[in-house]
Amino acid sequence: MKREKYGYIYRTHLFGNPTVRVTGAENIRHILLGEYRLVSVQWPSSVRTILGSDTLSNMHGSQHKTKKKAIMRAFSKEALELYIPVIQQEVQTAVKRWLVQDPCVLVYPEMKRLMFRIAMRILLGFQPEQIWTDEQQLVEAFEEMIKNLFSLPIDVPFSGLYRGENGMDLENLNIESLEQLKYTGCVLKETLRINPPVPGGFRVALKTFELNGYQIPKGWNVIYSICDTHDVAEVFPNKEAFQPERFMKKPLADSPRFQYIPFGGGSRMCVGKEFAKVLLKIFLVEVVTKCHWTLLNGPPTMKTGPTVYPVDNLPTKFTSYVKT
Repeated sequence: MKREKYGYIYRTHLFGNPTVRVTGAENIRHILLGEYRLVSVQWPSSVRTILGSDTLSNMHGSQHKTKKKAIMRAFSKEALELYIPVIQQEVQTAVKRWLVQDPCVLVYPEMKRLMFRIAMRILLGFQPEQIWTDEQQLVEAFEEMIKNLFSLPIDVPFSGLYRGENGMDLENLNIESLEQLKYTGCVLKETLRINPPVPGGFRVALKTFELNGYQIPKGWNVIYSICDTHDVAEVFPNKEAFQPERFMKKPLADSPRFQYIPFGGGSRMCVGKEFAKVLLKIFLVEVVTKCHWTLLNGPPTMKTGPTVYPVDNLPTKFTSYVKT
């Protein structure tokens, strides 16, 4: 691993450009809070070309702030409350289909389709019948786009998930009931600690500056690593173990806040993070309360390209859960 050989800050070459790779909470704090002063967001040219200049990720300054403010209204608490019935309906439909599918379900592509359907209904206003008609073509087009962006879920032990939560009404979910699922929230946090949605973020140095004794030249690309930062964070003992309980404890007052950044940080923090949390909690509730499952290949091998994914597509057998 290059980090172990070269340290938390080192020079490399990526996408045809000289690049500095940065790891560690304190180093990343300077990068994320140095937006517009030390660095500016700059994704690889392939990302900028495919997504276009009008997307939030490629905007800067007042234009970025104005558009972000407008988009955030779609992810307000009031908006999320309205999305819950749609999310729950789509997840329930998917789980019912998986229970009768034989001999197994390839969960990874199924999850991508499920998330895509939810996004189409909530964010684009599609009706269910429209989605079923055009889903395959739309999903394939989206996947092709993702594959070309950077061109030149882990075996979770959910047993005990509803420790202290099994007395709740999980059939009629709302924001308040989801917020009360404390242990479920910890499961999500621990999953995102081990496998964050994206491995890191891209910036470009606006001027030559010093970071922890290292000089970063003006115009060089800067990549901050979320995965490595989680891996070296001192607040997480037994890093290889899946321990949701670690998030039940309040963090120490003097612990750096950038040791855990699954959704990035600063002015560029993911605008959809609360939407993602609500969606994933609903998914966990529906799956855990409705069925058992078995990963047919055992714990998966995970790779990144550009997002984290299981190489075997997670072949899984679902069976109905019968309450006693």
